[in-house]
Amino acid sequence: MKGWQFTGTGEPLKLVRQEIPKAKEGYVVIKVAYCGLCHSDVGALDDPGWVGNIIKKVPVIMGHEISGVITEVGPGVEGWKVGDRVAVCPMYTEYDAGPGYGRDGGYATYTTAPQEMLVKVPDNVDLAQAAAATDAGMTSYHAVVQAGGVKKGTKVGMIGIGGLGTVGARIAIGLGAEVYAASRSEEARKKIKADGAYKTAKSITEFKDDNLDVIIDFAGAKQTLIDAVETVGFKGRVVVVGMAALEFPLNITSLITKQLEVVGSNGGTREDIADVLDLVSNGDLSIDLQPIDFDEVPEKLDVLRKGSVPNRLIMETREKDYL
Repeated sequence: MKGWQFTGTGEPLKLVRQEIPKAKEGYVVIKVAYCGLCHSDVGALDDPGWVGNIIKKVPVIMGHEISGVITEVGPGVEGWKVGDRVAVCPMYTEYDAGPGYGRDGGYATYTTAPQEMLVKVPDNVDLAQAAAATDAGMTSYHAVVQAGGVKKGTKVGMIGIGGLGTVGARIAIGLGAEVYAASRSEEARKKIKADGAYKTAKSITEFKDDNLDVIIDFAGAKQTLIDAVETVGFKGRVVVVGMAALEFPLNITSLITKQLEVVGSNGGTREDIADVLDLVSNGDLSIDLQPIDFDEVPEKLDVLRKGSVPNRLIMETREKDYL
């Protein structure tokens, strides 16, 4: 097998060839079909603070948004078999820090996963969508549904209609919520309006009279957080997902008189991924993707380093890559 290996901060990913892993107790081996590229991988490559705190294993093959087909099951594995189409929850387990950080991940032709982090992919769901569901889908769903409590009829504001924000807005629309989307990008506003958003605007403050139940800030900039607190309705909730700013001034008067909640949301669960896949299977959600070749992973991570991209970059393994 081959994979793109992290060897240290500031070092380029190294293409390595090694033996296909064996399935140990409670684990399966997966032939990787797709693996999404994530901004967090750029952070891991560039920021020395990641090693030891988030990256627990060096060297390690990176990539944590994985889908594929099981090729081997280890002792003690129950309910899974060779040939099953699966996605992998990328969160920490009892034994490691997850794929790409605590064990070899998905920028490879084969990887492993513990059985408790596997998610079955419905037959009618493309494995590319399944890979994106493990992070972009999971993180957005968790913020919208678990942290935000969004359901049918909820009036929910969305700040930042980029990668995660678009998925979050589409999830809310699919659930039957009334979505108020704010983005500085006219193209993003037109796109999400066509997807079914109720209203769009450049700033969330333009919805101050709409008495929003929830605002989810996928940007997390100082001003967007200030605006969210000032805009959300009485007894409303602000969910913070983006980390463009690590601190912001909180208007205590607004917090108290409006009886607000401000909560953070990060990552998600295996169950969140399963729910996202159900939305995809039912036709209520589609994640915009841009497939790339296995050999393009380092180059496309450089593209992410320079800024956001309109569609989720996703590595596709082809037959030539397994040779």
